[in-house]
Amino acid sequence: MQDPINIDSSIASIDHERLVAIINSMTDGVISLDHELRIDSFNAASLNILNLNKIDKKAYIADVFKPVDQYNQLVNIDYIIKSATAPYSSRDYTLREENSHSTAIYFSITPVKPGFGSNVPAGYVLLFRDITKEVSLEKEKNEFVSVVSHELRTPIATAEGNVGNAEFMAEKMNSDDSIKKSLKEAHTQINYLSKLINDLSTLSRAETGKLTVEVSNINVHNAINDLIKQYTPEATAKNINISAEIDPTLELLSSSEIYVKEILQNLVSNALKYTDKGYIIIRANKSKNGVTFEVQDSGIGISKEDQSAVFDKFYRSADYRTRKTNGTGLGLYITMKLANLLKAEIGLQSELNNGATFSVSIPNLGN
Repeated sequence: MQDPINIDSSIASIDHERLVAIINSMTDGVISLDHELRIDSFNAASLNILNLNKIDKKAYIADVFKPVDQYNQLVNIDYIIKSATAPYSSRDYTLREENSHSTAIYFSITPVKPGFGSNVPAGYVLLFRDITKEVSLEKEKNEFVSVVSHELRTPIATAEGNVGNAEFMAEKMNSDDSIKKSLKEAHTQINYLSKLINDLSTLSRAETGKLTVEVSNINVHNAINDLIKQYTPEATAKNINISAEIDPTLELLSSSEIYVKEILQNLVSNALKYTDKGYIIIRANKSKNGVTFEVQDSGIGISKEDQSAVFDKFYRSADYRTRKTNGTGLGLYITMKLANLLKAEIGLQSELNNGATFSVSIPNLGN
């Protein structure tokens, strides 16, 4: 009878060989590191992606993997890896080569913790992927959206002005009700197109990193009162009570007035869109280093499934009540982008058929 220890050893050897074969067949580069950030092992795809003829085992990763950021500055890869206490990934780095060719890369870091009671030190696994074509297509798409949104601004503004004048003249001349109704509907649709173009323009600038923050002092009381005035006519038309609850001790908020306003407008217009009756409450309270805003409604609510995706680009719920309203699925995505720009945190609490509360905690950015 064969020694059981030898059988176990043979099985382990087969499993190891199978694992090595699987990793080497991957099109993504894989490199494992020890706790000192020295290379333990790697697969063939790593050589191709890093454009190397060989990788020496026990070489430091910083001598092999030299990504640069969007400003063409060398990244401190040692610091990034050691800071990864949980799986981390990025699409923001590039590999520069001597012939001026560049490779956009996706890479992820996964800390490897030793088993309980093990004397083996912790390590890391890095995964690389060439995403140059993807990034190029994204740039072309963003450029197209930017050009189209820019070119459409003038004709839409002209159409809006002319239809607005026609509405005024129709009312003044007491024209037929059917004419007034048609003009009003045309005006509504043009305004919808105008907002869509603005959203696409903001989206394009956000995706290409062209949004900049100009910090100023914001009077929170005035900002919310202006919102109430802006949306009261629309709320009244739907028999919705829109009100504010503001901490009377709130002081000025130092942030981007234009982006704070856009975030709140997106949240309020979203609440109006999905609330048929009841109320909308806009709140503002002090937070640790700034202001926490809340927009609560008594609308249709958001299911658990949809809550995990509402901030995704172009996402719209399959709920038939959502489909009844116009929308592109960009509002909350842009809201999240602007919140990230302001170093703010967004929260959501909701139950289906029981309304929703969106919160955004915006810190003081200082002057």
